[in-house]
Amino acid sequence: MTDSNGPADTPTRTTPETMPAWEKRFRAPRVSLPDWAEDAPDRSLFVSNATGTYELYAWDRATGAQRQVTDRPNGTTDGVLSPDGAWIWWFDDTDGDEFGVWRRQPFHGGPDEEAVPGLEPSYPAGLAIGRDGRTAVVGRSADEEGTTIHLARTGEEPVEIYRHPESAGVGDLSHDGSLIAVEHTEHGDAMHSALRVLRPDGRTVAELDDTKGGTVELGLEVLGFAPVDGDTRLLVGHQRRGRWEPMVWDVATGEETDLALELPGDVSAEWYPDGSALLIAHSFEARSELFRYSLATRSLEEIATPPGTVSGATARPDGSVEYLWSSAAEPPVVRSTSGRVVLDPPGMKAPASVPVEDVWVEGPGGRIHALVQRPAGATGPLPTVFDIHGGPTWHDSDAFAAGPAAWVDHGYAVVRVNYRGSTGYGREWTDALKHRVGLIELEDVAAVREWAVSSGLADPRRLVLTGGSWGGYLTLLGLGTQPDAWTLGIAAVPVADYVTAYHDEMEALKSMDRTLLGGTPEEVPERFEASSPLTYVDRVKAPVYISAGVNDPRCPIRQVENYVKRLEARGAVHEVYRYDAGHGSLVVDERIKQVRLELDFAARHLPGAED
Repeated sequence: MTDSNGPADTPTRTTPETMPAWEKRFRAPRVSLPDWAEDAPDRSLFVSNATGTYELYAWDRATGAQRQVTDRPNGTTDGVLSPDGAWIWWFDDTDGDEFGVWRRQPFHGGPDEEAVPGLEPSYPAGLAIGRDGRTAVVGRSADEEGTTIHLARTGEEPVEIYRHPESAGVGDLSHDGSLIAVEHTEHGDAMHSALRVLRPDGRTVAELDDTKGGTVELGLEVLGFAPVDGDTRLLVGHQRRGRWEPMVWDVATGEETDLALELPGDVSAEWYPDGSALLIAHSFEARSELFRYSLATRSLEEIATPPGTVSGATARPDGSVEYLWSSAAEPPVVRSTSGRVVLDPPGMKAPASVPVEDVWVEGPGGRIHALVQRPAGATGPLPTVFDIHGGPTWHDSDAFAAGPAAWVDHGYAVVRVNYRGSTGYGREWTDALKHRVGLIELEDVAAVREWAVSSGLADPRRLVLTGGSWGGYLTLLGLGTQPDAWTLGIAAVPVADYVTAYHDEMEALKSMDRTLLGGTPEEVPERFEASSPLTYVDRVKAPVYISAGVNDPRCPIRQVENYVKRLEARGAVHEVYRYDAGHGSLVVDERIKQVRLELDFAARHLPGAED
């Protein structure tokens, strides 16, 4: 057994000419889709890893000037630009523990200050900043308080306008600041939110709840108020036809306008800046596309984008659309419908990888979509990595990912499975994992594994099960419940002991676990036991590698240690790497170190082709 702690080792620097392609993909500077200030559209905020750590950057489009806003050892990605462009708000936690306060600094630089004096540290639960420059609506989550929402005005004490033990969050603040949209789960189902619209004094204006009155509970989400003063229209996401779609809800009159877009996958939307149209984002079978929807003519016009994934898009005041695009083969780039690259970071460029192949496999709950990458020109059977996504309500897509590309560079095929619980395939697919948590997903992984072996792609003697967060949880659970199926396992920031994880994790995740499993560990102990990797740890045969952040509030370190102690007690082959951050790292050197350790572990423990 190997046990290591602490920060990343000082890296051995190589030149771009000698650096392997997989490492270049992590080191190459990249940028997020720039956010822009509603009333000062030349002022933008984006995230970049240009310094080797992901931090916030201000960009004055009028002058071209860019400056780094934050500089913290473990990085910063949570930031918001005020509508007037005067302030940059960012969330200040401790070493990735996600528990802290909002701070702010002037757009053009200056000292940071606490944005809302008087609010104690908490986990964030949404933020909306008013156009007047003085008002903000701040959501907070803390174990002892549940969720609270506060109205904060400059120079005044913040006022609590909402409180409930269940999870909730700030959705949006209307253009004139007179309405506040809140997503809440007061009914106890953390997977399906209801909506409430409040006045700034906390009085309720309107309610919308799709969790009642039917045989199944349906969710709602806030997509944003119309960007027009006095306009009471709220753009809402709903699941009434079995998938996510947008509609317009006038919170003053109660009128609901169903857009009926008739697109086959999940659909989201945001307003064009003048409120006359919607920018539609359509996700279907691991790829996405954009449309413009005219509210006057109720017509849908496609916006040309390359095949792949649009991971973010925004309509600008001039009518152009900026979007962040990538594919599994091509690195991300911020493009515009005007035909130009919006933001191109200087320095080394990320090498391309190989495209994904789509595979559909019949499973116990329906057809399962998997994405497969293999080294160019390689024929099977190959050592194969099953890289399981987190979430669980998330999905793998045809998007650029440096981690899978690193495995491909080292001769592995990579299979990513959009198991039941994944988004993008309809509400029933996403909701199917309730109560038999983890076991449902692994049934789908097993079906795709069987296909991979029988098709000749995968060498059954060299199968790696890996993933991070929920994917790390499924890795450990899979090694115990399917001990003969996997050659080794690599789990990053996993749930390892479900009961202890529940008691130690942040409150919002406790709410999700109660929804998934139907109660607390004390109320449904048999379900927690059946879904916990710790239950099956003595059945694990494969070597296990685990990495964990010591400040992780989502998959806390104590429950990982419980699992590791059980491995130690039976002399199981395992290695553990602990690092000083939270649920993953925003430091490029640290991330590269972790990938290198994972690749080395696999190389040492997988049998060679000649064995």
